[in-house]
Amino acid sequence: MSVIKIVRISLMNLHEYQSRNLLKDYSIAFPMGDIGQSPEEIYNIAKKYDGRVVVKAQIHSGGRGKAGGVKLCNSPEEAKEFAKNILGKNIITNQTDSDGVIVEKLLVTELTDIDREFYLSITIDPDFEGPVLIISPEGGMDIEKVAEDTPEKIIRLPFDPVIGAKPYELRKIIRTLDLPKEANNEFIKMINNLYVAFLETDSTLIEINPLVIDKKNNLIPLDCKINIDDDSFFRQKSIFELRDKNQENPIETRAKDFDLAYVKLDQGNVGCLVNGAGLAMATMDVTTKSGCFPANFLDVGGSTDKEKIKEAFRILVSDKNVEFLLINLFAGIARADLIAEGVVEAAKETSFDLPIIVSMRGTNSERGFSILKNSDLDIHIAENLGNAAEVLSVLNKRK
Repeated sequence: MSVIKIVRISLMNLHEYQSRNLLKDYSIAFPMGDIGQSPEEIYNIAKKYDGRVVVKAQIHSGGRGKAGGVKLCNSPEEAKEFAKNILGKNIITNQTDSDGVIVEKLLVTELTDIDREFYLSITIDPDFEGPVLIISPEGGMDIEKVAEDTPEKIIRLPFDPVIGAKPYELRKIIRTLDLPKEANNEFIKMINNLYVAFLETDSTLIEINPLVIDKKNNLIPLDCKINIDDDSFFRQKSIFELRDKNQENPIETRAKDFDLAYVKLDQGNVGCLVNGAGLAMATMDVTTKSGCFPANFLDVGGSTDKEKIKEAFRILVSDKNVEFLLINLFAGIARADLIAEGVVEAAKETSFDLPIIVSMRGTNSERGFSILKNSDLDIHIAENLGNAAEVLSVLNKRK
């Protein structure tokens, strides 16, 4: 059984303010708000909304409320002071790495007189093989705890691929949530509009948390998060122009620019260079059995070439935690000799002198092995993936 957990990486995150703007085109109405990038701007926006506002850090991470990234302010002066203390700083949440993410923008919104909170999202569920509505009567910052401790409070409704959410199913959810009659029609309209938005924007997630009922029984979305499928770039170019690279891991951003699927993992010491996601996962599992840990997930793709291999190599060795490099490739469309040339050239360019374990099969693999063996690199040839783990284990014990 796999001991490594990899989250889907092929997506683009939107900021909350960007998500709000996108959903306005689908008649989803949020509380009034504006974006600011300086304490003075935040002061003026708060003043425009009569002083009592919510100020929210715009970062690509959940859990910002618990990390101090959201504050209810009772005056423009308080909003300005909060902005002074957080702008330009990094926020560390349970979803970021140890460095956190930088706060460069703040969203200031008017206050809502909340009566009840809910959680609502549409996402792709592999069990249902399609979009699913997820909703809970327990919204807010502790939704993860709700899902863990009281899963019965999480309602899942698969969308019909032709007609979307069926009206009788939505009415059943309304009764379960005990929504006021004044909000019933708005709830059904919101779900249908969100589903259309989900499909038309090629989203992998649209999340409203919290969705609230105010003291006048109005249904109001307060916060929004949208993830867009990277593979939709060819038809969602206007959305991809919203991409904020400052919120992304710079190495992962660099990898994306070279069409490399890369995710850095914490505390690993083996750089893994593999073609094929399934083979990459197997390689990572085998790495853990050797007594080491993978430093990354990296899939260079099936039709890789020398230049792509060189860039992948540079990315791997830029990680200071890497003590070994494990290359596991099947040369089908690609040629093993060109891959080997890319490895040798990249190693020379980066002055890489640590052990490299290589398991390689396919087109021109014998020539590829010859190129590696005749280089000045510390190459260790493995007959297969299992042998690669054995070699890695021996090398790890020697260090």
